[in-house]
Amino acid sequence: MKISFASRTAITAIIIFSAGILFFLFWLIYLREPSAGENSLDLTFLPAVNAVLNSLSAVCLFLGYLAIRKSMRERHIKMMLSALFFSLLFLISYLTYHAFHGDTLFQGDGWIRSLYFFILISHILLSVIVLPMVLTTVYFAASGDFTRHPKIARITLPLWLYVSVTGVLVYLMLYHL
Repeated sequence: MKISFASRTAITAIIIFSAGILFFLFWLIYLREPSAGENSLDLTFLPAVNAVLNSLSAVCLFLGYLAIRKSMRERHIKMMLSALFFSLLFLISYLTYHAFHGDTLFQGDGWIRSLYFFILISHILLSVIVLPMVLTTVYFAASGDFTRHPKIARITLPLWLYVSVTGVLVYLMLYHL
């Protein structure tokens, strides 16, 4: 099955865009000094907002999956676009928080620390992979390529769900343990 020039161009743009987001996040979190100061905004509520947005994304993903399994295409589209919207809001909120606050260090000790870092590292690695996959999955659906869309969606969905759910777990472990 050949990929058209338009698809190659779109996938190349998706990869470049995803890499740009990844490099920007790395710079923002690890290389740049946060701009928090005496007169800065109090954004301490944003990690909880991020957890809610990740939860909403996960629920929409699950409901979208159930909808397509029941051949409810319109509901599937609404749920998947809602998941995408909540993930976009999460990304904006996450970038805003880290621009002003920087990184938050985990304070736990013992086995919980090992568990936290396992979840965090797998969450980060898979989020790097899932962004271009989500965009490619959406591209195939939007362009009407329903041969490729379900093939990549079968891989994208569980990874996206994992990233959403582990994002909530990271928040809970970081702020409530």
